[in-house]
Amino acid sequence: MVTLPIAPGFRLDGRRALVTGAGRGIGVACAAALAGQGAHVGLAARNKDKLAEIDSAIKVSGGSAEAIPLDVTNRAAVEDALARRPAFDILVNNAGTNRPRPFVEVTEDDYDLTFGLNVKAAFHVAQCFAKRLLAESRAGSIVNMSSQMGHVGGAGRSVYCASKHALEGLTKVMAIELGAHGIRVNTICPTFIETPLTEPFFRDATFRESVLSKIKLGRLGTVEDVMGAVIYLASDASVLVTGTALRVDGGWTAE
Repeated sequence: MVTLPIAPGFRLDGRRALVTGAGRGIGVACAAALAGQGAHVGLAARNKDKLAEIDSAIKVSGGSAEAIPLDVTNRAAVEDALARRPAFDILVNNAGTNRPRPFVEVTEDDYDLTFGLNVKAAFHVAQCFAKRLLAESRAGSIVNMSSQMGHVGGAGRSVYCASKHALEGLTKVMAIELGAHGIRVNTICPTFIETPLTEPFFRDATFRESVLSKIKLGRLGTVEDVMGAVIYLASDASVLVTGTALRVDGGWTAE
């Protein structure tokens, strides 16, 4: 008689997940996805009122969550927030920003803001998270929210592309160093996602058509498109996956 293998599950019951940038867009979707699979979700962002609304919505839907008002660019605040709570098993390093501008018009403030959040803050949050797991000899999963622009270039996005390429390199090194401790590190790389923040850009018909011409599936992404990816990388379904970039890009980077 053949004994069939049993597929690893996607459930996250009993696990704790921290999502940064959880106050809007992709961050809300990631939090909802993880809570929907049974994880207790820490919602980290600066907007207290928005966090309270999301926290309430998750609980109404049957999930478990807590609002954690936090500026992730403040390392001391990050350390304190993690120290005052039981260890998290999953980190979705999602907080990020972009200031599209032609390369020759990029200001020092544009550069510092983008790298400060997309790279420096992501580095420090992941480091604080990993140190706690190492101290308690716990396995875990870190998901760094990157972008298709971490693998290609894009006009008007010099600093953003540079920051996401940096995050891809950081992810590989983290995967190498933390793998022996059972801590997996991967990225999710979405294409252009329809959110309130990106909606103004798509009012420009020329820009919209340019974007759609590169997405092989012929449509913009939605926050729901990212939810399955984050569940996969957070769960035992991806237990042998680390140092990998999961491109949710509709085929943009296929050529």
